[in-house]
Amino acid sequence: MTILYRKIARRIPDLGLKLRQARLYENEEEYIKRIFFTSLYLSFGLLFVAFFFVQSLLVFLALPLVFPMVFTYFLNYVDMKIQRVNNGINQEIIFAGRFLIIELESGVPMYTTFKNLAKNYEIIGPYFAEVVEKVDLGTGMEDAINETILLTPSPNFRKMLWQLLNSMKTGSDVTRSLNVVIDQIVREQQIEVKEYGRKLNPLAMFYMMAAIIIPSLGVTMLVILATFIGLHLSLGVLLIITGMVAFVQFMFLSIIKTIRPPMEL
Repeated sequence: MTILYRKIARRIPDLGLKLRQARLYENEEEYIKRIFFTSLYLSFGLLFVAFFFVQSLLVFLALPLVFPMVFTYFLNYVDMKIQRVNNGINQEIIFAGRFLIIELESGVPMYTTFKNLAKNYEIIGPYFAEVVEKVDLGTGMEDAINETILLTPSPNFRKMLWQLLNSMKTGSDVTRSLNVVIDQIVREQQIEVKEYGRKLNPLAMFYMMAAIIIPSLGVTMLVILATFIGLHLSLGVLLIITGMVAFVQFMFLSIIKTIRPPMEL
């Protein structure tokens, strides 16, 4: 099985780097092994639920179809985790950047500023804490920042660190460069908020139609029709309808949450 995990890991480009960017502290083979068994257990769980409704052992013959789909879904977990980290960074980057500028303009040394950032910010803080730890162990400040640039999944955070690094190398005023970067990020986030508002209005209308009005009227008409023609609606059928409606609503809420800009609105 170890050979299988290794072959799968090699087929995923830059999996090791992605795991570090997602802040998952395990190697490629351990990651593949974990999601392999998670997918296997979940596949059996789904088939057991299906068996409860169908009452036939034939549902377990669908395991070769269900398992690959679940496994493929979990293979993308590292990408979803990276996106979640990126969103968390983008929520804090404006405040952290301004905090950094104020500290440096006040004459606080960069090393001390990084320590203060590590204490005050939950998402961005650990990155600066790692820089401080590397410096304490003997790594140069520029090398430590450069390593952090490679490991951050956020382009905006990468821009800010690049400005810090370039200013340290050239000896230029770092606060002026940081102000330019922060202003650019603010403008980009304002544009994202406007686009989110334009997307939300038609999506909310479609949600009302597909997830609330149509299911409500449809179930009402189904009950009335069943009463007239003597159709028996079992508990299983009603539970299936309820599950479908709940799934549709969950999907809409997930879509809205996904397209929401990663910032405090």
